[in-house]
Amino acid sequence: MIHIDRIKSHFILVVDYRMPVPSTLAASLTLGLALTANAHADEGMWMPSQLPELAKQLREAGFRGDPRDLAAVTQPPLSAVVKVGGGTGAFVSGEGLLLTNHHVAYGVIQYNTSAKENLIEHGFIAKDRGDERAANPDFRVLVTVGFDKVTDAVLGPAKGKTGRAYFDAVDAASKRIVADCEREGGVRCSIANMYYGTDFYRIRQLELRDVRLVYAPPRAIGNYGDEIDNFMWPRHSGDFTLLRAYVGKDGKPADYSADNVPYQPPAHLQIAAQGPQAGDYAMLAGYPGITYRHRTAAEFDEQVNGALPQRVAVFDQMIAVIEAAGKSDAEARTRYAAQLQSLKNNRKRAAGELEGMQRSDAVRLRGEDERGMLAITHGDDARDIAALQSLLADASALRERDLLLTLIGTQTQLLRSALTLERLRLESAKSDDQRETGYQQRDQALIEGTLKQVQRRYSPAVEKMVLSALLTRYQQLSDAQRVPEFDAAFGRTPAQLQQALDKLYAGTRLGEEAERLSRFAAARAAEPVAADPLMTLAAALVPAQLRLENERKMREGEQLRLRPAYMRALFAWRKQQGRAVYPDANSTLRISYGRVEPLAPRDAVSFAPVTTVAGIVEKNTGQEPFDAPKPLLEAIAKGDFGSTADAQLKTQPVNFLTNLDTTGGNSGSPVLNARGELIGLNFDSNWEAVSASWWYDPRYKRAIHVDMRYLRWLLAKVYPAPQLLQELRLPAE
Repeated sequence: MIHIDRIKSHFILVVDYRMPVPSTLAASLTLGLALTANAHADEGMWMPSQLPELAKQLREAGFRGDPRDLAAVTQPPLSAVVKVGGGTGAFVSGEGLLLTNHHVAYGVIQYNTSAKENLIEHGFIAKDRGDERAANPDFRVLVTVGFDKVTDAVLGPAKGKTGRAYFDAVDAASKRIVADCEREGGVRCSIANMYYGTDFYRIRQLELRDVRLVYAPPRAIGNYGDEIDNFMWPRHSGDFTLLRAYVGKDGKPADYSADNVPYQPPAHLQIAAQGPQAGDYAMLAGYPGITYRHRTAAEFDEQVNGALPQRVAVFDQMIAVIEAAGKSDAEARTRYAAQLQSLKNNRKRAAGELEGMQRSDAVRLRGEDERGMLAITHGDDARDIAALQSLLADASALRERDLLLTLIGTQTQLLRSALTLERLRLESAKSDDQRETGYQQRDQALIEGTLKQVQRRYSPAVEKMVLSALLTRYQQLSDAQRVPEFDAAFGRTPAQLQQALDKLYAGTRLGEEAERLSRFAAARAAEPVAADPLMTLAAALVPAQLRLENERKMREGEQLRLRPAYMRALFAWRKQQGRAVYPDANSTLRISYGRVEPLAPRDAVSFAPVTTVAGIVEKNTGQEPFDAPKPLLEAIAKGDFGSTADAQLKTQPVNFLTNLDTTGGNSGSPVLNARGELIGLNFDSNWEAVSASWWYDPRYKRAIHVDMRYLRWLLAKVYPAPQLLQELRLPAE
């Protein structure tokens, strides 16, 4: 399924085929776990249920707890770890206080920023709970309260089917399970596809809708170094924010209300009194978005020689457009701050993935590995794998078109609103169980929230410029990739495109919240919506989207049916090699373990695993992005670090490195020590490791974390929040 995955609170196009561990491969997996000594010890994003099998390795790595305590996602301590926006977070008090990254909560900060009160630039500290600021209406915190296998119920109706019929059978069964799960109310349910259609799990989550901003450092702390330092080491960033989740007085999730009360989580983490040292055990729990390490060799080749270069070029163009608009329009600069940050991050990520896969020679090595696997694969599995490879080749020919059409529908505000409203109108005429996922009754509150937040993220001039850039690239596609409805709407030449956009945005009224919400009321009732140029356009484009969606579902149905054969072959091949097999990430809770470790990325270049405040001063130029705030520089000069100073370095630490296995979605993941105490907050990877979502290279893979001692020091000495230190049970020193 083509979707937009949040990476560091930013969008990136991915193809979704998800996968943890299938019960049908349990014997192979058990052998794989027993042979982990033959693989790099710290590689793998493990399902919690696998950790008891890894008890020996965990103890050897330094873990002091009982691995059985880490086996259940709904029990402490893992029940303290939650999905936050597009990343991860963790409860750190019994009163709903939640710790995540500054960049994960950046949209919340931007949503509350105005000309009168610039929270992005100056940060924010709530004076009391009444001063905490409501997040944007579509921001969510998800607390996992159930994780159950439902493979037979999902795959049973698909038996004997192919293509679109296979997809529809799996989709219908999944919807029935979700509907039954949500019937009791108060939970959000979903189905996780494990190992590319081999196993399925039902996930139950509390959907906390009332989330408020409590503490955010200034931009020049939370995003110190910005894009220059992004994916780089050494780092000196205080990339953290504190939020608070609220519920109704009955303890159930509720929309924002002044009468709501703080959510009382099932568990919360305690920040450690002591910080990490080189070589110390470290463990991370979070919701990594997706990895691709078990993809086919052809998919590896396509990434390096097609998808990634295209993605870099498109993101470059969009970044240039938005930055140019912001230079002369301060209001537009604020409204597009979060989106621009998203695009910059994803552009750099795509470039890093490309360079990293080339550096590790991933295409050649994956090809050699797959050829060895196929040489021992015969019978039905061999035939299914050949059919899968042919199917993937056909889909590859449409890659650039699908990228552009996805971005047109997601990187805009008004056009996205119009397309959503028209699709909602069509879906609402069906029974709820027949509606497309995302447009059912359960989704309407989120749609409404998305429509409401448009007002603070939109400029007509900027949206037209973004669309012009994307549609100009679309006009240059070959005829085989073109869509007649888009050609009719926007023309075949730049002049026709500009004329069409000028006319559309001169006449639309969807820029007004009342106009959007009145059409939302009509659409959800399956009634005709009031006329508007963008709604007329949506009525012409949505049928094209539905046609392309049907083609995609036919391909996805076949992939769901065929990919398990590839996985069976891969497990057999890994067993023969004596290598461990761990599940690719798929947005479900995972654990990585390893140690605090230095980095030597190139010949004669070596980096220590801890940075200190001295580096902030060394980098400081007084100019963005190295414009350290005056209170921070004064506190550093004073040298009063108290109990937060590193015992060996005799100064204040800022960030540290581990060799933990992470990817997008792990932003905001808590990093724990051997006793399960919170020592860090994951926020980035080094440049050399960006490609780890595809290819794990132990020479380079590092994760970058905010040292909790830096957070403590900032809250105590620089931008004081004594009430929060008290709530966190930390000394005010």
